[in-house]
Amino acid sequence: MRLSRAKIAALPFPFDSPQGCKLLSGTHMRRNAPASRASRRAMACILLATALCLMLPSLAWGLPHHESHVIHKEIEALEYEWRDAMVSNNVNVMDHLLADDYIGISANGTVETKPTELAQRKAGTIRIQSLNLSDLKVRVYGDTAVVTSRAELTGVNGQSDISGNYRYTRVYNKRLGQWKIVSFEASRIHDVDARAKH
Repeated sequence: MRLSRAKIAALPFPFDSPQGCKLLSGTHMRRNAPASRASRRAMACILLATALCLMLPSLAWGLPHHESHVIHKEIEALEYEWRDAMVSNNVNVMDHLLADDYIGISANGTVETKPTELAQRKAGTIRIQSLNLSDLKVRVYGDTAVVTSRAELTGVNGQSDISGNYRYTRVYNKRLGQWKIVSFEASRIHDVDARAKH
């Protein structure tokens, strides 16, 4: 039985292609070996790393900058709310702002807890006539904010005059959606007082 030219041309000629590939003569392509599982995993890791590198700058410099600015303003407002409460001796505001596990260290080294701080205020032991803040800086670390500031104070603690210039650090921690004061430490600036006398 004779085959037509068209049928002959359609027959496979396996001599120039791998056996079983069914590539026609004149087709000089080689079948790719299937990618190994390890090479596919490596490629997936490279793609994932590339995607993360492209996303991280927007995550690091986009949203957090705006959120950080908002938090800074919120903490600054709380600092002035605390300052006003001290001057007006508003124990209710102090009670609201202080965390239950609050620890404070005064300029003379006295350790104070929330109950002792509030008790002194209720008794009128500490009386602040004026409290001016300056050089206030806020640093935010997730749910924790650290405030450093300078305070010019006029007031008394019992019979002692505590008026002067201070530097302090106050630490806030966000709990159940509210910022609470968890730590405080103050230091008196003695060299300013000494220079003022000369």
